[in-house]
Amino acid sequence: MKRNQRIGIGVVTATALVALAATGTAAYAAVPTDTSELREAVTADAIMDHLAELQRIADDNGGTRASGTDGYDESLDYIAGLLEAAGYEVTIQEFLFNSFRELSDPVFEQVTPNPVTYVPGEDFFTAEYSGSGNVEAELQAVDLVLPPGAEASTSTSGCEVEDFADFVAGNIALIQRGTCDFSVKAQNAFDAGAVGVIIFNEGQEGRTETLNPTLGDQFSADLPVVGTSFEIGNELATLLEQGAVEIHLATETLIELDVPTANLIAETPTGRDDRVVMAGAHLDSVADGPGIEDNGTGSATLLEIALQMADLEIEPRNTVRFAWWGAEEAGLVGSQYYVDSLTKRQAKDIELYLNFDMIGSPNYARFIYDGSGDAFGIKGPSGSGNIERTFEEYFSSQGLISEPTAFDGRSDYDAFITAGIPAGGLFTGAEDAKTAEQVEWYGGLATFDGEPVSYDPCYHQACDSMDPIGDGADAGLYEALNEVYGGALEYTDDADVTRITNVNTLALEEMADAAAHAILTYAMSTGSVNGTAKASPVAMEKVGDRLGAHFMR
Repeated sequence: MKRNQRIGIGVVTATALVALAATGTAAYAAVPTDTSELREAVTADAIMDHLAELQRIADDNGGTRASGTDGYDESLDYIAGLLEAAGYEVTIQEFLFNSFRELSDPVFEQVTPNPVTYVPGEDFFTAEYSGSGNVEAELQAVDLVLPPGAEASTSTSGCEVEDFADFVAGNIALIQRGTCDFSVKAQNAFDAGAVGVIIFNEGQEGRTETLNPTLGDQFSADLPVVGTSFEIGNELATLLEQGAVEIHLATETLIELDVPTANLIAETPTGRDDRVVMAGAHLDSVADGPGIEDNGTGSATLLEIALQMADLEIEPRNTVRFAWWGAEEAGLVGSQYYVDSLTKRQAKDIELYLNFDMIGSPNYARFIYDGSGDAFGIKGPSGSGNIERTFEEYFSSQGLISEPTAFDGRSDYDAFITAGIPAGGLFTGAEDAKTAEQVEWYGGLATFDGEPVSYDPCYHQACDSMDPIGDGADAGLYEALNEVYGGALEYTDDADVTRITNVNTLALEEMADAAAHAILTYAMSTGSVNGTAKASPVAMEKVGDRLGAHFMR
C-alpha cells in the first residue's frame, strides 16, 4: 500500500452535510440505504481481536506474514475458515511471484570527507528487491533539485536516461525522490554504470522522513539500492559541492523466483452476478514484520464487515465479493493476477472496486482516493468520482474532515482502474510526516523531540505490531501518541495485559464505519455507479505498471 501519498486540502462542505441524512445515506446511491445497523455491529474491538490473531500467527512463523511464508498461509487459512463458516463462497486463487528478503544487516557509511556510519532502520533502509553488493566508491549527484521545489514531485532526478549523460561508471548515484518510479531511477543508474544507488526524500513538508522504497518483484539489476532521509541526502549533496565524497554501501539479499502464494476471494451467496461490488485489502506483510497496520487493519476490517453482514442476515441486491490479496508488497502481484484472469464479461460485471490499505495508522489522517481527479489531475474510470463523493459525504455527515489522496498506483486499485473499473477507497497515511494543520484536524503529533512524526512511524518495520515498543519503536514517541489520543493505541489481550499497539482504534472505528457504509450502500443500490470506462490518459500513464507500495515517487 501502501504509500508515499500526495495529499490535498481537507474540507467539510455545507452541501455535503445537506445531501446526507443523519444515518449517513449516500446521495449518489439510486436507492438510499440506512447503513447504521451494520456500522454499529462492526466494532474496532472485534477488529483488534482479529489483529491479535494475525500477530499470534506472525509470532509462530518468524515474525512475518509475507507472501510465500507459512505466516501468510496461516493468515489466509484463518480468514477463509471464518468466512466459510459464515456461509460465503470461498475461492483460493493460487499464483507465483518472486520473493525478496535480506540475509544480513545492510551498511551505509560516509568514508570521506567525514567518516559517518548510518544506522539501518533509522537513517536508511534497503530498498525491497535491491540486489546485493559490497562497494566503496565516489558519490555522484544526479539532476537534484535543491532547495526542493514548492510542490511534491517537482524533482525528476534519475527519471530520464539523459540525467546520466555525464555519469562516471563505477560511481554511486545520489538520486532524489520525485515524479517517476523508484525502479526507473535505479535501473537508469545501473544502465549508466552505477555500482550503487542512494535515493533520498524530496524535501517538502511531509517528504523529509527516511525512505523505505520498493523496487517491485520485476526489478533485476544486481546492485545495492537504499533509501534515506532528505536531511542525509541534502548533507551529502552539499559535501559534493565542496569536493569528492566516498561512500561504502553493502547489501546481501535473496530473490527467489516463482514462489507460490494465493489470493482469497469470498462472495455473498445472493445478489446480482452482473453487478458485483468488490472490496479488497492486501493480506501480506513485508518480510521484516507482522504487518499489523499494513495491512492487517484493512484485512481485519473487511473480515469483520463480511462476518457482520452474514450475522445480520443481510441479503445484498448486488453480489458482494471480498478479496484478500497476496504479494502486494512485491508490486501488486496478486490483484494484477486476479484482474488479468478475468474474461471481458467478468470484468464488465464488476460494478466497482473499493480498496482499504492501512486504515488504522497510529498518527492518522482521513484520506480518500481522488477518483474525480479534481485534486491531483489523475482521475479514475467513470464512476470513481461518485465513489469519492460517497466517502466524502459520509464523513461530512459525521462531522469529520477528510482529504483526497492521489491515484498514484501504490495499492491494489491499480489493476482495476487500468482495466476501466471504477474504484475508490480509504487510507490513513504511511511514512510521510504529519503537518501541524493536520494535527488541528485529526489530533496526534507533528513533531516529537524536535523531529517530524509520520502517520505510521513503524511503516514497513518489525515494530508494525501489537507491541511496537517491545519490537524496537521509540517508547517515548508511542507513549506520547497514546496519551494525545486518550489511550486509543491500547489493546488488552485475553490475559488482561494491556500494551500500546501500532494501531489507532479511533482511526479504525471511523474508517471501518465508512467502509461498511460504502460497501452496503453499493451492495443495495439499484443504480449504476456511472458505468465502466477507461481512466484518463494521465491516470493510464501514471498507474498501469504493477507498481506497488512505495514503488512510485
